[in-house]
Amino acid sequence: MMNTRNRKLLSATGPNARAIALLLTLLVMAGVSLTSFGRGGRAGATGVIYVASQGLYYDTFVAVDPLPMKGPFQLLVNGVTEFGPGDAGYLGGRWWEDLNGDFEQDEGDHFFLCPLLGPGREIP
Repeated sequence: MMNTRNRKLLSATGPNARAIALLLTLLVMAGVSLTSFGRGGRAGATGVIYVASQGLYYDTFVAVDPLPMKGPFQLLVNGVTEFGPGDAGYLGGRWWEDLNGDFEQDEGDHFFLCPLLGPGREIP
């Protein structure tokens, strides 16, 4: 059974109620944000890409999929690419997969954004 004091707390209005509501909202948002991070404080990696020119593996996650076929894209074949962070040819994780095997960027291919998360490492 709810007493009068509890009813007043639940039906509070004014600046204090707004402050409490804001605080609860921020706590919930912080909890959601923290639970979406994996070990080391970064978003949970969902994949690994090997950068052949560096001999390094990088964690990655899908940020946008699909991307429109506009602008430059870097070829990704079976999780392997030529350039990575620090290389002139690295395009920030804008990948192109040649799904139809014609070696041309066209509507039959897959375009997406998966940034590489450093530091790179020598083992997958």
